[in-house]
Amino acid sequence: MNFFKIERFPYKSVLIACSVNTARSPMTEGYLKYLFNINELDVDVHSGGISSNARDGMLISLDAKLAMEEEGIILSDESLSIDLKKHSEFIKKADLILTLTNKHKEEILKFVSNNCTDIYTLKEFAGDFGDVEDPSMKGIEGFRKARDEIKKCLIKGLKKYK
Repeated sequence: MNFFKIERFPYKSVLIACSVNTARSPMTEGYLKYLFNINELDVDVHSGGISSNARDGMLISLDAKLAMEEEGIILSDESLSIDLKKHSEFIKKADLILTLTNKHKEEILKFVSNNCTDIYTLKEFAGDFGDVEDPSMKGIEGFRKARDEIKKCLIKGLKKYK
């Protein structure tokens, strides 16, 4: 992964939201934790699912874990999904929320009561538009594609804080 110094990241708590919190959002969380760690930044990072079929306690997809291991990032075996509809404290606590699709952003906005939180899709954060497609049912290649797209968006978005 390309290393660059993040010097002026203004957020202390980041939440990543996707559908069920078993693939895209855990991969995004893994990258952010890695990048903040190598930059010695104290930023709280969490992820969760916001769709109607999100549930607490689901395991992270094995393909998501394998795709991230190829990058040298280990997603913990103890990580379990979080249903953000039941745990809105994660939404209220975050000062930056990144969603994987515009639909996720629309769902999150239903839970935000103030405008102190910055909310972007991952592609908006990178200065682009569109969604990061769900890799489920697309095999390891689908997860690699999503992983690479997530990585590209995060690097592009975080370079604003160099």
